[in-house]
This record gives sequence, structure tokens and C-alpha cells, in this order.
Amino acid sequence: MQLAMWESVLLGIMALGLVFWMGPGIKATLQRSQEAPKDWIGALVPIGGVVLFIIFLIMTV
Repeated sequence: MQLAMWESVLLGIMALGLVFWMGPGIKATLQRSQEAPKDWIGALVPIGGVVLFIIFLIMTV
């Protein structure tokens, strides 16, 4: 489906507005994430659980 010229311009303006609106929040979030303590176990345990669950599902078929 081909967009009309005014639709493309409007979509571009909306995308730029979204970037400028959310930019300060994204910058603050990135700053907080750099200062936060690293917790790799908290990320690896759920991922490992999902992998084991998928292996379990494959083995039961």
C-alpha cells in the first residue's frame, strides 16, 4: 500500500515529535542503568528456566 505524500510527511513529523518528547526520559533511564548494580544472576535464572521449559516441551512430544 502506497502512502500519500502528506501521510508520509505527517508520519515523519509524528516520529520526530515522539523522539523529542521521550528523549529526556530515555537519557535519564540510561544514566540510571549505568549507575545501577549489575545483577546477572537475576537475568540468567529466568532465561535458563525458559530454556529448560522449552527443552522439556520438546522432549515430551
